[in-house]
Amino acid sequence: MATIDKSKFEFVELDTYASEAIDAPSYSYWKSVFRQFFSKKSTIFMLILLVAILLMSFIYPMFSNFDFNDVSDINDFSKRYIWPNSQYWFGTDKNGQSLFDGVWYGARNSILISVIATIINMVIGIVIGALWGVSKAVDKVMIEVYNVISNLPFILIVMILTYSLGAGFWNLIFAFCITGWIGIAYSIRVQVMRYRDLEYNLASRTLGTSTVKIAVKNLLPQLISVIVTMVSQMLPQYISYEAFLSAFGIGLPVTEPSLGRLISNYSANLTTNAYLFWIPLTTLILVSLPLYIVGQNLADASDPRTHR
Repeated sequence: MATIDKSKFEFVELDTYASEAIDAPSYSYWKSVFRQFFSKKSTIFMLILLVAILLMSFIYPMFSNFDFNDVSDINDFSKRYIWPNSQYWFGTDKNGQSLFDGVWYGARNSILISVIATIINMVIGIVIGALWGVSKAVDKVMIEVYNVISNLPFILIVMILTYSLGAGFWNLIFAFCITGWIGIAYSIRVQVMRYRDLEYNLASRTLGTSTVKIAVKNLLPQLISVIVTMVSQMLPQYISYEAFLSAFGIGLPVTEPSLGRLISNYSANLTTNAYLFWIPLTTLILVSLPLYIVGQNLADASDPRTHR
C-alpha cells in the first residue's frame, strides 16, 4: 500500500463565500437586451429610417420659412401643381406651396402629439396600475371604474371631447389622456398580480429584501417588455387617431399643419395630381411602421426569457 506524502499538500481554511459562489458567466440585463435588439437586421433598417424621419421632422422646420397659411403665390400659375422635381421634391399644391415643407411640418406636429400623449398616459397608467395591483382597497374602486370606461369606445370619447373643447394641440392631447391611461393601468395591474407572489419574490420578502428592491430587481425586468410593447402600439396609434380626427376637422385647427390635415386637404386630388394625396399618406405610413416594428423588437429583446 502506497503512502501519502503530506509535504506535497497544503491545508487551507474554509472560505464560506467561495463555497456559496455560483460558477456561472456574469449576466447583465441591459447588455443582453441591446445584444438581442441589434441582432435583427429589420431593427437596424427600421431604426435608420425612423431616425432619418425624426431628424427631418424636427430639424428641417427650424431652417425653413414655411407658412402653412401663406397663399401669396395663389395667383402665380407657374408655381401651382408642379409635379415632384429637383427643385420641389414633393411638388406644389394649388396655392403654390411646397409640399415638402408641409409634410415635415405636419409630421412634426403629428409625432409631438403622439409622443406627449403616450408619455402622459404611460406615466399615469404605470403608477396607478402598480397601486392597483398591490392594494386590495384600490382594486375594489378601480375595477368598477375600469368596467364603466372600458365599455365606452375610446375614439367616441375623444371625438366628443374635441367637439366640446374645440380643435387645438393641447385640447387634442387632453382628449387622448382623459381615459387613455385606464387600459395601461389594468394591464400593469394584471402583470403585478401575476409576478408579485411567485416563489422567488416570496423568498426575497422572507429574507428581508425591501419592497423597492424587489420591485426594481424582480418585477421591473418582467414588466419592461410589457411596457415597451404598449408604447410601440400607442405611438403609431395616436398618430393614426390624430390623422383621422384632423381629416374630419376636429383634430388640430385648420391653420396648423399635420399629416392628417394634409391628407384631408388633398383628398380631392386623389384622381388629379395624386402625388398631393399619396406623399403625405406614405409619410404617415413611414412614420407609424418603423415606430411599431422597432418597438416590438425592443419589447421582444426586453423579455428576459429571450436572453441566452
